[in-house]
Amino acid sequence: MKKKPSKGKGSRVKMREYFLANVGKILNSDVLRDVAGTSEWARRIRELRNEEGMNIITHNDRSDLKVGEYLLLDLKIKPAFERGISKETRAFVLDRNGFTCQMCGAAAGEPHPYDQGRKTRLHIGHIIDKSMGGTDEANNLRAICSVCNEGASNLTLNRPDTIKLIAQVRRAPAKDQLDVLKWLVQKFPKQADEMTKK
Repeated sequence: MKKKPSKGKGSRVKMREYFLANVGKILNSDVLRDVAGTSEWARRIRELRNEEGMNIITHNDRSDLKVGEYLLLDLKIKPAFERGISKETRAFVLDRNGFTCQMCGAAAGEPHPYDQGRKTRLHIGHIIDKSMGGTDEANNLRAICSVCNEGASNLTLNRPDTIKLIAQVRRAPAKDQLDVLKWLVQKFPKQADEMTKK
């Protein structure tokens, strides 16, 4: 059995050490709360994931994990959020982008269209990378899912299946979504009429 971190350390350090000592093992929230020794234990996990890039996943990422279960998948560091991006800016960008990936259209928390084994987790990405002079301003930021962030291809199939079509419609502006709805109602008037009667 792995020993818990020693006393006298900050809760984030304790959590980091405990996850690193238990790579690949499912840890539940009760144990993690005890390790952290604070009611802010969930925030410490978000900091480890978002600021330090630790590959900690939950039920939002993999359907076999239950609510309250956490898993440090491996020691590979994920691209971390820049500290220069405020919580308010992150919230604004996610809201502006409709909580959907701006590359593939996958919605936060739903099964990912390219990786059915995990749910969509959104990050904040730079449109023009900081190494090329991009800034942390909201107009240079977009919501992007972890799959696209890892370099997965965008929606490019000539005949996409239903989930990919829905993903494309989701990423469109509301006006374009209404145009699609109008076109579908015109194309399938009988079915549209039947649906409105239900």
